[in-house]
Amino acid sequence: MSAETSRVVPVLKNIATRLRIESIRATTESASGHPTTCMSAADLMAALFFAEMRYDPANPRHEHADRLVLSKGHAAPLLYAAWAEAGFIDKADLLNLRKFTSDLEGHPTPRLPFVDVATGSLGQGLCAGIGTALNARRLNSDYRTYVLMGDGESAEGSVWEAAAAGQFFALDNLVGITDINALGQSRGTQFEHDLASFERRWKAFGWHAIAIDGHDMAQILGALAEARSTTGKPTMILARTLKGQGVSFLAGQPGWHGKALKKGDELTRAFAELDAQLVPEPAGSSAEVRRPSGPAHTPVTPKAVAPPAYTFGELVATREAYGTAIAKLGDADPRVVALDADVKNSTFSERFEVKHPDRFYQCFIAEQVMIGAAMGLASRGAIPFPSTFAAFLSRAADFIRMAAISGLNIKMAGSHAGVSIGEDGASQMALEDLAMMSAEPNMTVLYPSDAVCAEGLVAAAAYHEGPVYIRTSRPKTPVIYPNDATFTVGGSTVLRESAADVATVIGAGITLFEALKAHDLLAKEGIAIRVVDAYSIQPIDAATMQRCATDTGRLITVEDHYAVGGLGDAVARAVAGVGATVTRLCVREIPRSGTPEELVDVYGLSAAKIADAVRATR
Repeated sequence: MSAETSRVVPVLKNIATRLRIESIRATTESASGHPTTCMSAADLMAALFFAEMRYDPANPRHEHADRLVLSKGHAAPLLYAAWAEAGFIDKADLLNLRKFTSDLEGHPTPRLPFVDVATGSLGQGLCAGIGTALNARRLNSDYRTYVLMGDGESAEGSVWEAAAAGQFFALDNLVGITDINALGQSRGTQFEHDLASFERRWKAFGWHAIAIDGHDMAQILGALAEARSTTGKPTMILARTLKGQGVSFLAGQPGWHGKALKKGDELTRAFAELDAQLVPEPAGSSAEVRRPSGPAHTPVTPKAVAPPAYTFGELVATREAYGTAIAKLGDADPRVVALDADVKNSTFSERFEVKHPDRFYQCFIAEQVMIGAAMGLASRGAIPFPSTFAAFLSRAADFIRMAAISGLNIKMAGSHAGVSIGEDGASQMALEDLAMMSAEPNMTVLYPSDAVCAEGLVAAAAYHEGPVYIRTSRPKTPVIYPNDATFTVGGSTVLRESAADVATVIGAGITLFEALKAHDLLAKEGIAIRVVDAYSIQPIDAATMQRCATDTGRLITVEDHYAVGGLGDAVARAVAGVGATVTRLCVREIPRSGTPEELVDVYGLSAAKIADAVRATR
């Protein structure tokens, strides 16, 4: 042990002890929480905060500050205690843990400026860490990313998606730390204290793996230094710890997960043991926060995005227009990045890759790490556009939920939605994606119909605050909007309207064109209908829907989606206040393979079926 290490170890050990004390104090005051999982990682956290990481306690979001993702989010009291030790939080505020009036929630959220992504749904932190590490490359910054994980969450498949991505991107600025305390919620973890099994797995995934005693401060510091000097690959530090370390009746004992100590004898005994562990510190020794370096942040001023350049009537799939649009955005704004799940030639995100290969991240068939990395990128100021087939985004549903909780600016695109994709069959037909996305209260859901609309909505999405989902279509559809048309979040367009309209037909995506065909069919019979393009599903244009309900008396929605949670439900909610009802044409059974034209008709979405519905409601 070097003289410098010998000098700093007692200081860090005392900090770790204080972190344990404050974690216990806060959880006991709230009568809930996870003190023992905080105690196992206290030595690791002390070393990270006061010997390793570079950050500014007064400015946690500093562009070049090292990042810490607390993947084991139930150890939130430990994170809060560390920031209190660093001086950002008043220690008295730690006693407000889990109160409704406090931002010190049971699991961390970005309401706190030192939290990049919400955690607590286990297995997500390392995926987000991939994104924050990639963002350092985007900025040409030397900041490093640290992810503190639990051994229990290592059973999650998303962890291993992240492991593969970390190796592929050769992220030597990424360090994972697994707190191997051997105890899960209900029993011992899968490998308990078998560090060799963890080590074999991480090495097999191409990571530099270091096994240590997670309560030996000198070993922790040595491992962090080794990680810092490792090039060409990420590092995973595997730290053997005890849950409840520092208190004899807690250490290594089952049955304490998510259980706060009681005031009285339990608390008194625990504090007495921890107080006895505080040791004299060498004269003149102290823990100092390492400050970040790098130039001050210069706000990005995007250039003007090139407008659409289509010909009226030209056949262009909205998925193609999406690829064109994000490539143009990339030209205008260096914050825009794109992520793909090995379908770039179908989503047309390859157009972005051609123009901006350094900002295109291939995640292969691993949707969880794609969305997780997008979360990490967004948390550091990038504007990420992850895209894949809409059906496969459901694999990342929990990541999408946590991105919504985090309020992150990720802009997801799902192509090949609905029965209109044709012969590929039900497994490829996203028919529940609008419902899944719309269920998140701060999610914006957009559904363009033609290429001009697609480009307009992609540009709108990029600069709209919060997560956005854009549904694109496989079939080519005619361009119906002029290139200078404008589209807004929460808007819609009335494409056909007259004083004689007997019903309003509301479509989105491919069904809009069936509605326009139905309009022409019915016009030959002397029946006038209004046609609305509801390109914004959430928020829906409630004012227009209510006006149409009042004017025409009848509303018919047509959607390439199941009955629940899509366009029909959105319109019904919008017009409920004016007493209107909605007739919904949608897919009401699990579809089968067929031609797109055949399926659109069989499942009730064709112009002929729309016309039948209008006649039936007269």
